[in-house]
Amino acid sequence: MERRLRAAAAALRGERVALKELEAAHGSAAQGSVLVLLAAPCMLPLSGVGTVLGLGLALLAWGLWRGRAADCLPCRVARLELPLHWARRVLHLLAGFYALASRLSRERWTKLADKPPRAWMAAKVGLMALIIVLPIPLGNLLPALALVLLGLGLALRDGLAVLLGAVTALLALLFTAGLLFGAWHWGLAGVDRLWGA
Repeated sequence: MERRLRAAAAALRGERVALKELEAAHGSAAQGSVLVLLAAPCMLPLSGVGTVLGLGLALLAWGLWRGRAADCLPCRVARLELPLHWARRVLHLLAGFYALASRLSRERWTKLADKPPRAWMAAKVGLMALIIVLPIPLGNLLPALALVLLGLGLALRDGLAVLLGAVTALLALLFTAGLLFGAWHWGLAGVDRLWGA
């Protein structure tokens, strides 16, 4: 994957490059790469990033649900263009990321990574996107990590990464449900205190 992306970066021509071309440079790994691209920045404690990219992930989940797995990026997003030097920089950054990831990951348990059920993928990406958009302090970390692991698993055909992504998604759901239940319970206790007073 690293060599493929570096070669694609060198082959780019023109003053501006559409995101669709960057997606095509990934070949069959495009779906996993788009997940990594959208989810990884959500792990950073930057205001507003989770909301914007979470909505992008929700659009991706909608496309998966409707059976558009081949076209990972929504049409309007795919037509957006970057200057040539930025497009090359993005591909080189991704190549470096995959070079680092390939030290820990390898092809294994490929049945889990080759063609996961479309409904399962759409539901997982959609639920994680919803959690990322919620205004929960540090609430983005687990769902974003779950999607990065899923993306890496799909791109590198590593079924263990896909499985770890599913476990992390379950932890994210439990953590979020626990926080929401605690907030609801705390709110009811406050109402009881007000009525008791």
